[in-house]
Amino acid sequence: MTTMPHEHERHASITIDQEAALATSAERLTREFAGTFGRETIDRSLHASYADLAARATVPNYLPLLTEKFARQRLRALAKVDGLQVDGKPTVLFLCVHNAGRSQMALGFFQHHAGEHAVGWSGGSEPGERINPVAVEVMAERGIDIAGEYPKPWTDEVVRAADVVITMGCGDACPIFPGKRYEEWTLPDPAGWTPEGVRPVRDEIERRVLSLLAELSVPTRS
Repeated sequence: MTTMPHEHERHASITIDQEAALATSAERLTREFAGTFGRETIDRSLHASYADLAARATVPNYLPLLTEKFARQRLRALAKVDGLQVDGKPTVLFLCVHNAGRSQMALGFFQHHAGEHAVGWSGGSEPGERINPVAVEVMAERGIDIAGEYPKPWTDEVVRAADVVITMGCGDACPIFPGKRYEEWTLPDPAGWTPEGVRPVRDEIERRVLSLLAELSVPTRS
C-alpha cells in the first residue's frame, strides 16, 4: 500500500487555533474516507499538506481551509493509486512552474468543460504565493472563477494517479514516471503581463483543453 512520502513529514509552525481547525478537518475527512483510510493516514496527509503550504502562505487565516482541500486531493489520488477507489473517470494533471497562471487557467477550463465527467488537478515545481490576478481577471471574462484556487506543489501520489500529465515550462523539474502519458504544452509564462497579452494565451489553453477532452472521449458542456 502506498503511504504519504516521508520527505513531506516535516514540522511547520502552527497556532492553537489552526491545530483545532485541522482537527475539525480531520474529522470531516475521516468520515468522507471511511472504509478507505484510517485516522492516522488522514492526520499524516493533513500535516504534510499544511507543511507544504505554510512556507509560502500569504494569508495564514485561510491555511486550514486550503490544507483540507489539498489533503482531500492527495487522499483521493492515494486511493486511486492503491486501487481503493476506482470511478473510471480520466484524471489529468496540469503542471507549470509557479502553479499561478497557465496551469490554473488550464484547470479552470478543464473543470468547466468536463464537469463531473473527468477529474482535473494542478501543481507547480516552484509554487508561487498567489494566483496571478490577471489570470483570474481574464478567466472571469469567460465566466470561470479561479480566484479560490491556490498555488501548490505536485506530490508523488498525485502524479502517479494521473492518467495524463500536461507540463507547461517546468522542464527537468517536472516529475517523470515511466509508462505515463505526458504532453508538453509550449506556452509563454504570462506572469507580469497585461490582460491584453494574457488573453491569447488563455484562448490557446482553452483550445488545447477542448482538444484533449475530445481525445479522451470526455463529454463537454455545450
